[in-house]
Amino acid sequence: MENPGVVVIGPRKSKIIDTPMPKITGPNEAIVRIKFGGVCGSDVHFWADCAIDGNLVSEEKYLPLGHEASGIDVFISSDVTSLKVGDNVAIEPANPCRSCIRCREGLYNLCPFMKNAASATEYPGTLTKFFKLPADFCYELPDYVSLEEGVLAEPLAVAAHSVRMIGIKPGQSLVIYGAGTIGLVCGAVAKVFGARKLVLVDILDSKLEFAKKFLNCETFKTSPGADPESAAGEIIETFNLGLDADAVIEATGAASSTMGCVYVARKGAHFVHSKGDYRVAMDILENRLVPVKELITAMYNFEEIELAWQATLSGKEIKNMVQGVLD
Repeated sequence: MENPGVVVIGPRKSKIIDTPMPKITGPNEAIVRIKFGGVCGSDVHFWADCAIDGNLVSEEKYLPLGHEASGIDVFISSDVTSLKVGDNVAIEPANPCRSCIRCREGLYNLCPFMKNAASATEYPGTLTKFFKLPADFCYELPDYVSLEEGVLAEPLAVAAHSVRMIGIKPGQSLVIYGAGTIGLVCGAVAKVFGARKLVLVDILDSKLEFAKKFLNCETFKTSPGADPESAAGEIIETFNLGLDADAVIEATGAASSTMGCVYVARKGAHFVHSKGDYRVAMDILENRLVPVKELITAMYNFEEIELAWQATLSGKEIKNMVQGVLD
């Protein structure tokens, strides 16, 4: 296969096919040889539920996957001066139109015509050998930042975006529902921004134990059937949050967690679902402000992607990662 890629074809069914080989066709383009990819909860959701935007996928209308990745530039448009062939890069997996009003305002993340990697059947994912994207969405990694760490630029960007949205200030308290990768990096970035008291909430002991060591934070174990209001009251009392938390981040996607966030937040607090801010993420990586490599707790071969998805679905490990197609 010239360009093997992973696609979902049915409920918990995937296969490796020979996807179209990308080619440089215009200005500001780069083709990256993918070396490492991260497993995200959204990947697992698409694989397990076999649907995107309510539409089922099939053998004929398959869904490419993957949006957290790093690799090596192999082809670049002749007009690009910020990169060179052979650069190690982190990938921002997006392609905005650049001409709508949101893009012209500098809010390209709100572009209604955005083409995010693996967000539709017609958009390639990064779980492939070669991936094309805008050259300015490739971020060169310094020599001391590994390609494995580069994969975590995308989750870090989500965290940076969330923390900046809630406006964390030095001395404030923050409660995060979810001690997975996103919750952990949100906590780490919040500490960089000055959060004083940090509490992570989860249902798994293993995740909370990791969070306590990784973030030196407080942790609270809840259960799937817990009453959100009662659990929130217990969190407030246990950790002396006074008039409730200054800010709350929901990083699980569970309805009960969303309700818990509402109850634990004080009046006037900021609450956000972790939904990038790549420049901040790259600054954090380059300045070693967060030890992101500690988050990578399992590595799978490209052909073992379903094992990686299953591990993530069952809550195993912290960050499962996939090694790119071997030569």
